[in-house]
Amino acid sequence: MTDKNIKLAKFAGFCYGVKRAVDTAKKLKSENPNKNVYILGELIHNTDVINELEKLGINTIYEVPQKGDGICIVRSHGEAPEVFEKLKLAGFEIVDLTCPDVKKVQQRAIELAKNDYFVVIVGKSNHPEVIAIKANADRYSKNVIVAGSIDDIKPFEKQLETHKRVGIVVQTTQMISTLNEISGYINSIAKEVLIYNTICQSTAMRQKEAQELASETDLMIVVGSKKSANTTHLAEILKKCTKTIHIENDSELENYKKLFCNVKNIGITAGASTPQNIITNVIEKIKN
Repeated sequence: MTDKNIKLAKFAGFCYGVKRAVDTAKKLKSENPNKNVYILGELIHNTDVINELEKLGINTIYEVPQKGDGICIVRSHGEAPEVFEKLKLAGFEIVDLTCPDVKKVQQRAIELAKNDYFVVIVGKSNHPEVIAIKANADRYSKNVIVAGSIDDIKPFEKQLETHKRVGIVVQTTQMISTLNEISGYINSIAKEVLIYNTICQSTAMRQKEAQELASETDLMIVVGSKKSANTTHLAEILKKCTKTIHIENDSELENYKKLFCNVKNIGITAGASTPQNIITNVIEKIKN
C-alpha cells in the first residue's frame, strides 16, 4: 500500500451553532445536578454525542409530556410556536438553543408572510428546521409551501403566477445549486420575486472548501451522520467532483479497504454535527 497524503478541511466538524448547543446542554446539567434536563428531539444528528449526553443525565424526549419537571432544551433546529406553548403548559423551564442563523430564517419567513408574499421555503419538508420555519410563517399566511425541487413547485404554478409577490427563503444547510434552480424557475413564472439566501455562512464555506480540496485529491471522505442534512449535501456535491465515500465513523473504513490500495491523495471533510474525536479516529485509522 502506498503512503497516503491526507488533507483535512479547515471547516470540518462542529459549527458555531452546534458547539454552542452541546456546550450549553452540558453546562446546564453541571450547574443543575439535581434537576431533570431534557432535550426535545436529538440535539444534533450524531449518535455518539447523544449517548455522551445521556451518560451525563441529559435525556432526549420525542414528545412533550402532559406534565414536565425540570429543564427542557429546544435544539438548534428550532421548534414551532405551538411546541413552545406546549412546553410552557407542561411546566418546563425552557432553554431555547435554536441556532441564531435558523432564527434569522424564521424571522425572514414571518416578515414575508406578514407582508402578503407567497412564501416558498427551499428545503426538505420533513427536516425539523424546515418544519419549524414553516410553522412560524403559517401563523401569518395560508400561502406557505416547502420545495426541495422544481417538481414540488409545479402544483402551485397558478398561485405563483397570479400572486402579486413571491418571497423565497432557504434551509440553512441546503445546497446553493438547489436554491438557484428553484429560484430561477420561480423567476420565470412569477411577477415579482424577493430571494433571501439564508444558507448559513458555515455551510457555504464548508461546501466551497470541500470542492476545492476535491480538485486536489483522488478520494474524498465525508464523515458524519447519514441523518444530517448538511453532511449528506456535502457528499452529494463532492460525488460530482471526485470519488467520494460518506461514513459515519472509522469502523466503516473496513468496507473500503480495496479502494484505499489505489489512492494516494485523500481529502477529509466532516458535517457540522461531527465531533472532533470521530474525525481524528478516521485519520488515525487511515494512517495505520
